[in-house]
Amino acid sequence: MMRALRLHGDRDLRLESVAPPPPPTAHEVQLRIRAVALNHIDVWGFRGMAFAKRNLPLTVGAEAVGEIVAVGSGVTGWKIGDHVAPYGAATCGVCKACREGRDNLCENVGGVKGFHLDGFAQELMNQDARLLVRVPGALSFEDAACGPITFSTVEHMLFDNAKLEAGETILIHAAGSGIGTVAVRIAKDLGCTVIATAGDDEKCAKAKALGADHVVNYSTQNFPTVARRVTGKRGVDVVFEHVGASTWSGSLLSLKMGGRLVTCGSTSGVSAETNLMMVFQRQLRIFGSFGASMRNIADGYAKMSRGILPVLDTVVPLERFAEGLERLESRRVFGKIVVTL
Repeated sequence: MMRALRLHGDRDLRLESVAPPPPPTAHEVQLRIRAVALNHIDVWGFRGMAFAKRNLPLTVGAEAVGEIVAVGSGVTGWKIGDHVAPYGAATCGVCKACREGRDNLCENVGGVKGFHLDGFAQELMNQDARLLVRVPGALSFEDAACGPITFSTVEHMLFDNAKLEAGETILIHAAGSGIGTVAVRIAKDLGCTVIATAGDDEKCAKAKALGADHVVNYSTQNFPTVARRVTGKRGVDVVFEHVGASTWSGSLLSLKMGGRLVTCGSTSGVSAETNLMMVFQRQLRIFGSFGASMRNIADGYAKMSRGILPVLDTVVPLERFAEGLERLESRRVFGKIVVTL
C-alpha cells in the first residue's frame, strides 16, 4: 500500500492508504514523487471549482518532481534514478499544436492532473515517458518542484507572449506570489527595471530585497501613478498581470504607447471593464497566457541551474498539505509552498 492525498468533496481532503500502481506499461515510467508545489489551481480544486466534470475521490497535486523507479519495456532515454518533472496536462501528442511543441494548446487534451485527473500527491504513479522533463541533478527536490508550473508559466508569459527584452521596464503584480517572485528574479537577471506591487508593506520590503527597483503597496498607493513617475510619464513596456478585476484598469493605464500586457490569472475576479478606445488609440497589446510547454519547463530549469531559484515560503510534509493550502488561500504566503513526500 502507499499514501495518497484524496479529495472527496468540497474542502474534504483525506490522506489515505491506497493500492500502488501496476508496473509501467511499454511507454510509461513509474515515478516516486518527491515533492509537490502548491498553486492556486489546487485552491480552486480544494474549493470544488472544477471547470469540467470529474470523478471523486481525486488525488490532488498539479505540480511535482519525482524520481524514476521503474521503466517500461519500450522506453528509451530514461533510466531508474533519473530526476524528472512530469508534465501535468494529458496531451494527445499528435495534434498540430503538440507536434509543434506548443503542448499547452493541445486540441485534444484529456485534462489537468490534480484538477480533472488524479494528480501527484501520491507516493508512486505511472507517467507516459513522452511527458517528462529532465531535472538537472544539482537541484533539490524542493526547488525542482517549482519548475513544471511556476517557472514555466513565467517563461511562457514573459518570453513566448510578452517578448520581454533587456533594458525594458516591467510592472509585476502580486510580487509575493509564487510566479510573482520568480518573475522579479527573471526580469532582473535579464537587466530590466522592475516595478513590483504587493498588498502590504512587509511583502513590499521582501520584494525590494528580492531585487525589485521600485515597490508599490497597492492597498495604499496608486500604482499607475508610480509607474508613470518612474518612467517619466512614458509608461511601462510590459505589465505582468495575474490579479484580475481589481488591477486591470490600472494595469492598462500603466502601459506606454504600444505596451504589452500579459495575463494568466484572475484571483480578484474574472470580469473587468476595459476602455477599448484606450486599447486601440494607444495600440496596446493584450496576451492571454495559460499553462506552458515542456520547452518552457526545461528553460526554467536552465535558469535554476545558474542560480535563479524559487523563493520558498514554507516546506511541509504530506500530512500537512491542507495546512499549506490554507496558507496559500489566506494570501499570507511570500513565494512557494512545497509539500515533501
